Amino acid sequence: MAVSDRENLRQLIKDLAVVHGKVVLSSGREADYYVDLRRITLHHAAAPLVGRVLLDLTADWGYDAVGGLTLGADPVATAVLHAAAARGHGVDAFVVRKQGKAHGLQRRIEGPDVAGRRVLAVEDTSTTGGSVLDAVEALRAEGAEVVGVAVVVDRGAGDAVRAAGLEYRAAYSLADLDLA
Repeated sequence: MAVSDRENLRQLIKDLAVVHGKVVLSSGREADYYVDLRRITLHHAAAPLVGRVLLDLTADWGYDAVGGLTLGADPVATAVLHAAAARGHGVDAFVVRKQGKAHGLQRRIEGPDVAGRRVLAVEDTSTTGGSVLDAVEALRAEGAEVVGVAVVVDRGAGDAVRAAGLEYRAAYSLADLDLA
């Protein structure tokens, strides 16, 4: 019996990305472990799985561009772009800067224009939803229609994202990773 992309990715996350020990998260909260998803989203075997799993997770949302706040969202968006291309679908990726550039075109959102497009906001992992909601605000300011938010691992952001009026899906919960 073949092991699914979802199960393969779950095991890689557990083996490579879960680091035990006291850490302070970007939200300011303390935790007894850290899920370092860059060890996954930038890994030769795991990154393609990230793209396929998130593409499957959000297949019914109908979007043509994907991205989020740099840095956590960048490799996730690129993985989805490549997975979609492999399936014959044209999905662009974009990067939302934390601040607009002070030079050049002074864009806050890099990549193909998002104005008037249906976009998916992504993040590798989210505890409070703050980063992805910042990205959503920037996307809406540029005229994008945000169809929803998808994360690889949810650390608790779902309620905040849904409270902001957005659909929210996570490929994995903490329980899926034996962390809750």
